[in-house]
Amino acid sequence: MAFQPGSTHQVTLGNNPERSRDHNRRVVLDVVRRNGALGRMHIARLTHLTAQAIANIVDELVSENLLMETGRLRSGRGQPPIQFAVNPDGAMTMGIEMASDHMVSTVLDLSGQPRSRRIMPVSDTSPSQVIAHLRAELDAVRSTFKSRLLGIGVVMPGPFEIEGMTSVGPTTLPGWANIDAASLLSEACGEPVTVENDANAAAVGERFFGAGHTISSFCMVYFGAGLGLGMIQDGTPFRGAFGNAGEIGHVVVVPRGRACPCGQHGCLERYASVHALREKLCEAGIPDCDFADFSELHAKRHPVLLAWMEETATYLAPMIAMIENILDPETVILGGVLPDAIIDELIERMGPLPISVASRRTRALPRVMRGQTGQYTAALGAAALPLFEVVTPKLETAATTTIE
Repeated sequence: MAFQPGSTHQVTLGNNPERSRDHNRRVVLDVVRRNGALGRMHIARLTHLTAQAIANIVDELVSENLLMETGRLRSGRGQPPIQFAVNPDGAMTMGIEMASDHMVSTVLDLSGQPRSRRIMPVSDTSPSQVIAHLRAELDAVRSTFKSRLLGIGVVMPGPFEIEGMTSVGPTTLPGWANIDAASLLSEACGEPVTVENDANAAAVGERFFGAGHTISSFCMVYFGAGLGLGMIQDGTPFRGAFGNAGEIGHVVVVPRGRACPCGQHGCLERYASVHALREKLCEAGIPDCDFADFSELHAKRHPVLLAWMEETATYLAPMIAMIENILDPETVILGGVLPDAIIDELIERMGPLPISVASRRTRALPRVMRGQTGQYTAALGAAALPLFEVVTPKLETAATTTIE
């Protein structure tokens, strides 16, 4: 995304004290990643760092192959300034999404561009098998890409470490209760591993690559096997104290409704989830449906799918309003392992939405919009998690300003 004169966007500022060097490195990488090739003085203006600080940091990042020279900018008089851009080949990150019935693998370069991605069916998601899958993918990535690996992001369906709920039912992973997944996987593969729930990772994916790229605060309703909510607040994920913020799938929407493996009755996930859709289709004699099957059923206007969409819209619409009333996001994004056409129709069927604090006459964004990263969104978010640790400034130590 090139910087356009006259445009308006928020920039994280650097801190000049030497103790903030790590933060300043993040600020410089973030500014260059967002704006494209820049000269040292332009970087200094955007970050409010001194020219000497920028010169030192840029030289350091170039020596580490994280930034690269792209030539001189031919404009104006005098010696044209050297331009610097993020070096795509300077490093890479790897993302793994472990779902209840499949695994998605992605690789991102340092500029955030996907270099590879694939989906594989899996039948066993126990810790030993996940470790085996992860090692096999890591070996394949190392043999294909020669850049250094910054880290691995792994996403799993939540909730995490909740008594009576974790690893229960078909939308979760069995055998992971009371396990420190990040430590186990890091030790097993010899690389730093960040573990996140799928909805939060999906929100990160949309923030880096999709509809949330220019939105600093939004919520994402994520259709995995179950249903979750990811939240981006001031550009970074909001996880909650134990990583379970946004667990809307187990909010009861139908008192004394359908039994849920979590022990409750009438959870939203029992009505508005891909697993609930597959249950209905299986009862109708259409088992083992995948992404392509959903597209075909939608094109044929299959009555079971239409009934599920209507039921989902009925229960999801008030949840959208509740999310708005509690969190006041700029917008709510819908995405996940459903074809775009189905998500578009779900949004249409939810209208008009119940009144909430988002019911304003003038809005820059619609209350609900479809995500742009499709079925890869959680895996892209997983691979983006290590990038957050390298190129995203920590807001608790940062100042921000809006430039024009």
